[in-house]
Amino acid sequence: MNIKSLTALAAFALAMGAAHADPKVIKKVPPEFPREAVQASVTSGTVKAKLSIEADGKVSAVDIVEATPRKVFDRAVKSALMDWRFEASGEKQTHEVKLVFSNED
Repeated sequence: MNIKSLTALAAFALAMGAAHADPKVIKKVPPEFPREAVQASVTSGTVKAKLSIEADGKVSAVDIVEATPRKVFDRAVKSALMDWRFEASGEKQTHEVKLVFSNED
């Protein structure tokens, strides 16, 4: 390969990397620790969620990918993540986040 080919290849790789960059969060809303979890003596958990983000940065859908324990924190996560806002990118995108819950009193 000549130097011109390498430069073009590097530019293409940078463009591809930019296309897959994480969207920038401009508003985060923390989820509330569910009362039901406290009543059930659940003190911690994790939830991985996939967000669908519109071109204007608004979250249009939240899907739970995995949760431990299952179904305990899902509603709180969906409610909070629907209020998150991202920097407008001009195109629809998806993003995964992992939220950790802890209520060690």
